[in-house]
Amino acid sequence: MTATLTSPALRTRYLSEPDMVAAGVKDMPACVDTMEKMFSLLGRGDYRMAGANANSHGAMVLFPEESPHARMPKNGPDRRFMAMPAYLGGDFHASGVKWYGSNIENRKSGLPRSIHTFILNDADTGAPLAIMNANLLSSYRTGAVSGVGARHLAKPGATVAAVVGPGVMGKTALEAFVAGVPTLHTVKIKGRSQAGIDSFVAWVRDTLPQFTTIEVVDTEEEAVRGAEVIAYTTTAPVGSGNYPQLDPSWLSPGAFVSIPSCVNMPDDWLISGAGRLVLDNRSLYESWHEEFGDDAFETVGIIGNKFLALEKQGAIGTDAVVDIADVINGDAVGRRSDDDIVIYSVGGMPVEDVAWATTLYRRACEGNIGTVLPVWDVPEMA
Repeated sequence: MTATLTSPALRTRYLSEPDMVAAGVKDMPACVDTMEKMFSLLGRGDYRMAGANANSHGAMVLFPEESPHARMPKNGPDRRFMAMPAYLGGDFHASGVKWYGSNIENRKSGLPRSIHTFILNDADTGAPLAIMNANLLSSYRTGAVSGVGARHLAKPGATVAAVVGPGVMGKTALEAFVAGVPTLHTVKIKGRSQAGIDSFVAWVRDTLPQFTTIEVVDTEEEAVRGAEVIAYTTTAPVGSGNYPQLDPSWLSPGAFVSIPSCVNMPDDWLISGAGRLVLDNRSLYESWHEEFGDDAFETVGIIGNKFLALEKQGAIGTDAVVDIADVINGDAVGRRSDDDIVIYSVGGMPVEDVAWATTLYRRACEGNIGTVLPVWDVPEMA
């Protein structure tokens, strides 16, 4: 529970990235457990996100292709500013907002593509409890969502994982897979650049020693074939024709595929019922459809948008797509058999940030981590 304020004096705790590490932001098993609790609350409706429908991914500032203003940024891959606010109930009972700017050109300066800040607020007073560097917060909660999916949807006893797109998302997804499926011991990797692949392999050896076999492959097909737990963590320009194409014939019986990025699959296979289609939160995709129309998949390349479009067209039944929260809470069946192929769409939600941020804030308070900053002793105007 967040502390109830009993005086007008306000303090907020600033947590730098090293402070976040000291508070345990990289504790993936705990993050997976936290995301599982968060999903259970989603299934019960004890949350709110932005927008009139309370399910918006957030508010985004986009830029024009061309502008008459000399200093206004122009559109480009992942070029945006975004605010992602939410409230999460239960034992978390906190609100917060992640704010970030994104520019792929940052990498030329040694910066991350996106630079995140999170503000955690007391859910009753609105007072700022903490200001956090949120790059690791965001990366780990995103990976942990794949771990929750693997825990509940992967074939029991799976041993072979695959990562298509060995970047930051690929690292945290694989680490979360291990938390969800501890029997994994082999990983296959498909990347674009040799430097990125080498970095990923070195990271696996240092961080996840249970992977006794690491295989670098040349194609997505080689990565996917024979793998039981698969993460697609690639990036691509907007438009389904640009997204990586996942051929269902590559998938072995019982394969679990987590997709927190853009991927396309054939309509006829999705319609056939050959796979189990699972969402991280149906209402999130309904919100995207309200915002971008029924072709939201073309703008927001998360495959769950395609699931909903096919459902709206009547091509698949309303019972063909299930929510992970309902699986966790026992209200729906996830994997129906050992041979069931499961496609898990991960869109990302601000409630995930609130859940992990609240957990880390409480750890920081207990460990006296970070810098406590004064807001005011008495407000000038109240």
